Amino acid sequence: MTEGTVPFRGYRTWYRVEGEWPGARGTPGGGRLPLLVVNGGPGCPHDYLEDLAALAEGGRPVVFYDQLGCGRSDQPDDPELWVMETFVDEVAAVREGLGLDRVHLLGHSWGAQVLLEYALTRPPGVASLVLADPLASARLYEAEARRLKETLAPEVQEVIDRHEAEGVTDDAYLRASMHFYRQWLCRLDPWPDHLMRSFANWREDVYETMWGAEWNVTGNLRDWDVTARLPELDLPVLLASGRHDVATPAVVRPLADGIRGAQWTIFEHSAHLPSAEEPERFREVVGSFLRGVEAGDG
Repeated sequence: MTEGTVPFRGYRTWYRVEGEWPGARGTPGGGRLPLLVVNGGPGCPHDYLEDLAALAEGGRPVVFYDQLGCGRSDQPDDPELWVMETFVDEVAAVREGLGLDRVHLLGHSWGAQVLLEYALTRPPGVASLVLADPLASARLYEAEARRLKETLAPEVQEVIDRHEAEGVTDDAYLRASMHFYRQWLCRLDPWPDHLMRSFANWREDVYETMWGAEWNVTGNLRDWDVTARLPELDLPVLLASGRHDVATPAVVRPLADGIRGAQWTIFEHSAHLPSAEEPERFREVVGSFLRGVEAGDG
């Protein structure tokens, strides 16, 4: 394991590499291309995706990083930074700082949004794209999340709606919201430690500035939509989502239809975190996809 930081806009972005790491622009052990992981959020550290570290067992370097504003990276108090462009630029900075000239990219949820924007700039050296629990339209995601929220008990919905109308997010609101999260975010009971670490260290101000709530998008991403641009993507793409995912099949379907040749795997026993809820199968599916891409390169 290798840890360090890369410079980004006068700040430092923290990273960790699992597996064999020859250093910048070296050849990964076993001939496997590195996998750069971009986690969800915004404002959330990477910890909850640590199950993916086992993908390094075959000699593939797996690179995690905490996005600017959370976790072990610098945490400036500057709301003007919390826009999509910042995090797209950060992907490029991490690749440049670590010499990831040829790389696979995996983004989960918000991380998939970032990588869609990044991939649409046509950066060189991207071998493939894995989009886990993704969305292409904030408004569609919001509509589906609201539909799911309406399946909760009426008294739970009342607490959520009343607190949001009053602009209050106290313990009662959080307890009510957990009824939603335990159905559509992660169905494990109890939640694993690495997921709890991410929740405990979430930068709520970053999340609220950019998003708001799962079912009430009030931040600067509220009109984000790349659906019409999906046909521009010209690289191997794997889509992954859970059967009980807040990113419902209706949310993921536009990506499957819009990205030429995209593969789509649904994890039957998962909500929004199949990497934690079905970790072995998730790694099997992703690992097989990455090896297939590399075999095709050869």
